[in-house]
Amino acid sequence: MDISKLNQTLIEEPIFRLKQAKRAVFVNLVDNWDQTTNFSKKLRDELNKNCPISIKAEFLKSIKSDSLKALITLSDGLKIETVLLSHGVGRNTICLSSQVGCAIGCSFCATGKRGFKRNLTAEEMIEQIILFARLLKKRNQRVNNVVFMGMGEPFLNYDNVLKTIKILNNKDYFNIGARHISISTIGIIDGIKKLATQSLQINLAISLHAPNNNLRAQIIPINKQYPLDKIINAINYYINKTNRRVMIEYVMIKDFNDSVEQARQLIELLKQISKPLYFVNLIFCNSITEFKPSEKDKIKQFREILVKQKIETTLRYSFGQDIQAACGQLIGS
Repeated sequence: MDISKLNQTLIEEPIFRLKQAKRAVFVNLVDNWDQTTNFSKKLRDELNKNCPISIKAEFLKSIKSDSLKALITLSDGLKIETVLLSHGVGRNTICLSSQVGCAIGCSFCATGKRGFKRNLTAEEMIEQIILFARLLKKRNQRVNNVVFMGMGEPFLNYDNVLKTIKILNNKDYFNIGARHISISTIGIIDGIKKLATQSLQINLAISLHAPNNNLRAQIIPINKQYPLDKIINAINYYINKTNRRVMIEYVMIKDFNDSVEQARQLIELLKQISKPLYFVNLIFCNSITEFKPSEKDKIKQFREILVKQKIETTLRYSFGQDIQAACGQLIGS
């Protein structure tokens, strides 16, 4: 898919043609310009040649959950993965990739082990949405939620991510409400603070995964640059500026960060957040590296310790493990 030359291709057409063309792509979700029968044959041929809208993708469907993973081949031959999660009738979430690979290199994440290739353009991120939106249209459904939790660190591609969000939020395109869009970051301070200045009411998730710097640095190398005290300060800045809740993500890793003592350390860390505008999301770790998921009893105990301290705590078990579509499994292979 490449609509970067759309304006140029339609430059000699009436102004309303561009609006019609964008509506065809983003609203009508056509996958070939020949379907735009209100355009002349000549114009459709030009658009198919200069602005192809077909998407090269392979799909893998989970038999254990309503998850569908897509491997998209980009125009330069690089590959990215994206996931559709369906939660009951009519509730569809897309897990969006923002980069080809990832430069962060978290030990428990398969994406980081493949290294970083480049940032995705806004168009390449939108391409992931369009791919699944076309499929959902056949079921008389639509994309309801978008989470930037796929391949890459969104805040290391900040401008393109924000550009993508504005297209998703635009009522003339996908019309996805800002409160149905989430960004997950490993804790890029500048990105958190920049997001706080935006008028968009999108959701912020912080991938913490450890209650102290020593432990966190063992699995997240960039913790040396963005230690927990700086991340907490950035969270406070964000909350004070926006008055919006923050999700604290915590991957439960067996015999690493799941002890009673570490739960208590996490409580003490969270006490440094200026307002109780946060909740903890415990995530079931995937067996894709040397790290293994915590035992369910351990996770339950960890959660109970937090809840007793009146910390709202949710539990996220993985969807799509059998197709390597769960958290940390996207590798573009």
